[in-house]
Amino acid sequence: MADAPLAVIFVSAAAVSLATSWLLVSRLERIGARFGLSEALLGMLAALAADAPEITASATALAGHHARIGAGVVIGSNVFNLAALLGLGAVVAGEITLHRRVIVLEGTVAILIATICLGVVLGGAGPGVGLFAAVVVLIPYLIVSGVSPHRLGGLGVPSAWARWLSEAVIEEERELEPAIHPSQADARDVIVAVLATGVVVGASVAMELTASTLGARHHVTQIVIGGLVLAGVTSLPNAVSALYLAVRGRGAATLSIALNSNALNVTIGLLLPGVLVGLGAPSGQGTLVAAWYLGLTAVTLACAYAGRGLRRSHGALIISGYLAFVAAVLIAS
Repeated sequence: MADAPLAVIFVSAAAVSLATSWLLVSRLERIGARFGLSEALLGMLAALAADAPEITASATALAGHHARIGAGVVIGSNVFNLAALLGLGAVVAGEITLHRRVIVLEGTVAILIATICLGVVLGGAGPGVGLFAAVVVLIPYLIVSGVSPHRLGGLGVPSAWARWLSEAVIEEERELEPAIHPSQADARDVIVAVLATGVVVGASVAMELTASTLGARHHVTQIVIGGLVLAGVTSLPNAVSALYLAVRGRGAATLSIALNSNALNVTIGLLLPGVLVGLGAPSGQGTLVAAWYLGLTAVTLACAYAGRGLRRSHGALIISGYLAFVAAVLIAS
């Protein structure tokens, strides 16, 4: 097939995937509300739905033995998320105000997941060990996000810790509530969610296949296709929603979308498929992307904690870090 038809398929699939992911997010939020999920858990569910394009593209690449594309989509999109959701959000909004408890709670999970990701990419631990470690990190976070302070104490959490964790979740939910206010789902929402999932998966598979074919035909390395092209395109739904929240002063919601999206990308988009089909041999390019993801996450969180939020100068620094990442990937390729 000639280049032009492949390019048309890629652009069309990207447009369909991105548009349908919004529909999927809204319906899953309604389904979550039907089951009485907390605002924090609804936010996690929304992040998972918005991550469907990159997760599917990564899984398709790994199943097709394009390991560098698969890892690049997930990890590269995480670096892009930091720049587009938090960096650009701070520049456009002028400032993203954040509570320090929220930064510590969300940031601890983010750093641990990024560290696990780097360890797996380096080959120090297999994807199975990495997946187990990620689940060990995420399950307590989900429990904290979904239960009351009284029930936390009943689970054996010291009262001072339970109180601090609950206050962090409450501070986060105060900002998530205006951003996530779905009505309860009915049978039509379930049907639409199932159909939308199929469309997003199909379109994302088409994106990965056409991008990898075009890249191979024109001798573009897999890490560029995955880490820059597919990573950027598949992350746009999260970027748009985060900018919307940042401009309206919803700092905790913006931080939650960015970091939860990254954690889910690594766990479901990289480690889980890696257990099933493998991740390939460690490579310098993969290590570069994973190390940059961890480093930029640490810089972003350090700026946020020190300034009790992110200002324009912090946003510019984060964006500069992403531009340096693009340059490093191009040089390494």
